[in-house]
Amino acid sequence: MACSKIFSGDLAELTEEIIQYFRKDFLTLYSCILVNRLWCRLAIPLLWEDPFSKNYPKNYHFIEIYLNKLNEDDKAKFNEYGIEYDLLHSNTLFNYLNFIKYLDTYRTYRSINYWIDSLVVKYDNKLRYKLENLVYRSLFEVFIKNEVNIHSFGINHYTFGFSDDNMDLVLQNPNLTYNMRNLILIVNAISSRNIFPFLKFLCSNCNSISSIVVNFPACSSSLIETHLSQIIISQHNLKKISFESNFILYNPFLSLKNSNCSNTLNTIIFYYTDFKNILTVLQEVFNQLNVLESVHIFYCCSLNSDFVQQIIKVIKPFKLRSLFMSEILHVESLQLLLQKFSDCLENFGFHYGYREHNEYDEKQRQSFKLIMKYCTKIRYFNLGISDDNNIYPFIENNRYNINYLTIEVDFHDDYTGLSSTVLQNLGQSKVEYTRFEDFTIYIKKYIMKEERVKYLAVLKSYSKNNDLFMDEFGFFSKDEVNEFKLYNIIVQKFFDLYISTYDFISNHL
Repeated sequence: MACSKIFSGDLAELTEEIIQYFRKDFLTLYSCILVNRLWCRLAIPLLWEDPFSKNYPKNYHFIEIYLNKLNEDDKAKFNEYGIEYDLLHSNTLFNYLNFIKYLDTYRTYRSINYWIDSLVVKYDNKLRYKLENLVYRSLFEVFIKNEVNIHSFGINHYTFGFSDDNMDLVLQNPNLTYNMRNLILIVNAISSRNIFPFLKFLCSNCNSISSIVVNFPACSSSLIETHLSQIIISQHNLKKISFESNFILYNPFLSLKNSNCSNTLNTIIFYYTDFKNILTVLQEVFNQLNVLESVHIFYCCSLNSDFVQQIIKVIKPFKLRSLFMSEILHVESLQLLLQKFSDCLENFGFHYGYREHNEYDEKQRQSFKLIMKYCTKIRYFNLGISDDNNIYPFIENNRYNINYLTIEVDFHDDYTGLSSTVLQNLGQSKVEYTRFEDFTIYIKKYIMKEERVKYLAVLKSYSKNNDLFMDEFGFFSKDEVNEFKLYNIIVQKFFDLYISTYDFISNHL
């Protein structure tokens, strides 16, 4: 098939399909632009579709390229901040504004801060705040003037002042978000009352959103709940929704019953939410969702026997793909849940944290035995803190599926023996990303010399005067890093390699 396309003149099409696989892999995309003009033309749009991403290479001078689109009068406003006039003038091969697809208020604000830090001129707090706001507003004006077509838009009110001060630009220019497909709403308690105009705006101007993330505080007003319900009902192609944080979600959840959602929604995520106020309608709503495929649960409250009874009685078929527990279910309830969903459960984990009592240990061990018995398709497993040696046969049973394993070791106890056994037995699985804490000898003996992982990151933490210190960079010396290279293992900084549970699952949906 590939050869036929090449000889029939479809090389450009085939190359584009290949390069699409490198989306978000910025280092590879940078290499692609150096190959030839065709590769450059195909890779550049992917590099510039989300420049404010947290994973984007730490070079924030792309902001200058955007500000170059300002008119001369607007550029002159930067003179009082000591910013050279030539800094905002540059010749570029592409109109990079045409490529931007993702816009998030917090990430934009963060990138502006990093860019200002990179400037030669240093500012006092008052002047810096004014410059931040000027850059922020100028960027949005540039996006609007150049008719940027945003596919994903995030309102993150941790950038409270900046979002509110410039929200009028969004409200007065609906074309900026008219074709939006992904909406992220993260609002804190202080700013929740100021989000109403934007929520009303969404109800009347955006009806083709396919993915919604809502994260509101528990103290949110009923008016916010009403607006969210209206937004959900107004969508014609909503495929995924994520309820995050412990806000009152009764009406927004109940709104999923409407005819639009019932025939389009295929994924629901519950992240740190409380099932208490939706237990009475859980079965009712799920039975109205005709195309629901997967449900993901992350560390939710009221995950109890009542919840289990409701969810196992749902008639419409769906798959519980992720289950991460902060409160360990009673054995009988967990067994019922696993019996129903064992064939589809792919991601499972216990909550991090120090063990506070033996009762928790015993419940965890009992739960682990059930996982061992029923689950053979686990991809992502977070064991939490445990001294249960049954992890090794579990890894063996899932050796062809599991690719991310997290084991946490409690240094308040003596886990040296456990650590060596853990590392010794990991070679039986196909683990690519491994997280451990401070067992150099065993890592070298069982991981490095056996070449059992592809990437390795270790976070060294220790307690001093009741304070926790974390050494992100100094666990391995430069010579040790080079030693690992000889065994085809790449050592990385912990927080560069670490992937949160939520991010890992969300990126694979």
